[in-house]
Amino acid sequence: MQFAICLLSVIPMRKEPFHRSEMVSQILFGEYVTMHGEKDDFTLVKCEYDGYEGWIQSNQLTHVSNKELLQTNSYTTSFATPVTQNNTMLHVPYGSPVYQQNGFSFQMIGNSINYLMLPQQMVNSKEQILNLQTLTAFCQPFINTPYLWGGKSVFGIDCSGFVQQVFKLFGIKLLRDAYLQAGQGKPVNSLEEARLGDLSFFCNEGGRVTHVGIILEGNKIIHSSGRVRVDTVDKDGILNCENGKRTHTMHSIKRFF
Repeated sequence: MQFAICLLSVIPMRKEPFHRSEMVSQILFGEYVTMHGEKDDFTLVKCEYDGYEGWIQSNQLTHVSNKELLQTNSYTTSFATPVTQNNTMLHVPYGSPVYQQNGFSFQMIGNSINYLMLPQQMVNSKEQILNLQTLTAFCQPFINTPYLWGGKSVFGIDCSGFVQQVFKLFGIKLLRDAYLQAGQGKPVNSLEEARLGDLSFFCNEGGRVTHVGIILEGNKIIHSSGRVRVDTVDKDGILNCENGKRTHTMHSIKRFF
């Protein structure tokens, strides 16, 4: 099996192997993929974190061997963290994996990558406990991030990408799409029994899950719809806090904590 790593800030994953194809997801800086074939200038890959498959431009990937794969539970917590790589600089988005080897200087696949950050600029997901303070802190950088189909960064994000990235910071691994996430977790019978951090799923007229958000206190929900925002949730679904309109229909609630 062949592996590769993303050493750009964020790269698009497309449905088909051409530039005009729909973006179905993204790979963040430091994330690994397995490679499963090539066509023209694109490589078919599977994201190691969530198993999602799609096509990525071949020259946006850096090949690594199985022996060079690193493990981590730590992620960046700045909106954009500056990183130097071979005397050049890029900014990696919030929630990018951090591979620590020598203090705060990191060596990856033979390239010297120095994360210019203070200790408080990264978080160990295995040490986090869900409460209002931590959930608010992890959601805050995403507030007002524009909705982007297939996006999963603070530069643009969809509904399932948003909850996946927030839950990642708590050490909980979610699948990529809302309908897949709806198959995870433990069922919650009703909104009255829901609590902080539960995921609420919403469906279209055909009953298919198409949307997801994180339940907050006080009948509120944070989700990506137009932008990452906080709205009201009731037993029937989501009400837009600005105009009072019903925007999403309730399907189910799941608990992960």
